Amino acid sequence: MQHYFEKARTLDQADKLARFRKAFANQAHLIYLDGNSLGQMPLATKDLMNQLVAEQWGKRLIRGWNEHWMELPARLAAKIAQLVGAQKDEIFVGDSTSLNLYKLAFAVLSAQKGRTKIVSDDLNFPTDLYVLQGLIQQQFQQHRLELIQSQDGISIGEEQIEQLLDEETALLTLSHVAFKSAFMHDMKNVNQIAHEKGALVIWDLSHAAGAVDLALNATNADMAVGCTYKYINGGPGASAFLYVRKDLQARLINPVASWFGHNRPFDFDLRFQEADDIRKFGLGTPNILSMAAMEPGLDLLLDAGMSALRQKSEQLSAFMLEMVQKELVPLGFSIASPIQIAQRGSHLSIQYPEAYRINRAMIEPNDGSKTIIPDFRPPDNIRMGFAPLYNRFEEMAETVQRIKTIIQTNEFERFGKEKLTVT
Repeated sequence: MQHYFEKARTLDQADKLARFRKAFANQAHLIYLDGNSLGQMPLATKDLMNQLVAEQWGKRLIRGWNEHWMELPARLAAKIAQLVGAQKDEIFVGDSTSLNLYKLAFAVLSAQKGRTKIVSDDLNFPTDLYVLQGLIQQQFQQHRLELIQSQDGISIGEEQIEQLLDEETALLTLSHVAFKSAFMHDMKNVNQIAHEKGALVIWDLSHAAGAVDLALNATNADMAVGCTYKYINGGPGASAFLYVRKDLQARLINPVASWFGHNRPFDFDLRFQEADDIRKFGLGTPNILSMAAMEPGLDLLLDAGMSALRQKSEQLSAFMLEMVQKELVPLGFSIASPIQIAQRGSHLSIQYPEAYRINRAMIEPNDGSKTIIPDFRPPDNIRMGFAPLYNRFEEMAETVQRIKTIIQTNEFERFGKEKLTVT
């Protein structure tokens, strides 16, 4: 392993994004590889939230709406638009990813008259499938959901998508980066395949936004949803976002007519008048505390630039993959992510029968080792996320060395097989 540590130090010295690490609340005895689930807190977020609570809310009270808060969602939307390659009036910020998916899927199924098939894949995030199942059960009982089956549990072939789409297909919805394997669809090609069949596409960008160089407009994407608490570092449960291409906005309805979807909410008109732009997808009062915490993370990503972030992400991922192949595969591990970097997002999954207990041992060392936090996904995946703003190459080498030690000493055996609530 020594030559890997030497290589890591060389890569860290050449890292053009190294300056961003000091912008986060890093802990000296911690290696954090779970930024694909919950990003680290930017130091600026603490100061911002203190000021918002003590001054804006604490002293200015209701005046804060006109002074700060009413324009916050639009300002955040403009910044997210830059990250995902969209126009600022194509992004709505608010609600949760699942609720935004519900709104868009309902809108598509209502607009696509005579088409009764919904297509997704078995690599999609389960909640997305729950939303679709609920829509069919409750409002669209004539529709059916068909799932493309991955042949290797890692990836989906474009020919599989093409074979399942037909003139009955109303909606295709996929995770751009699969949550478990990190498989990344070619967005442009998939959009083209769907459009040739007359289907509309909703992308889930939750494991892509802030880590993958996205181009929604350039790939002719119809719609998308995404969260901000992973690579965008917006904080636990931070407000989500949705994207609707501008030429589609008039065609689609928001299934929930509500206050902030009204064209002029403060007229207090008793008749609903839907907003004629992206605001139509709003519901209730914006969650200001949650939204405000998102901005420091967005600013750091925009400062770094998505091209540079993706380049470092690929380097971190490739370096980890090389070490896994050389050091861990001989110990019985297997790789559960695409080998080709162009098909892989910003995390890497490895499999081992005792993955859960190894994961526990990494998080709770008993020998003075650094705490290393990846996460576990069933049945036997250790998932390691690479956040280019704060992860270092030497951390990758330390992680592989630690996994080897846990295996060689059977340290994982001190943990039971029962699982914690959050894995």
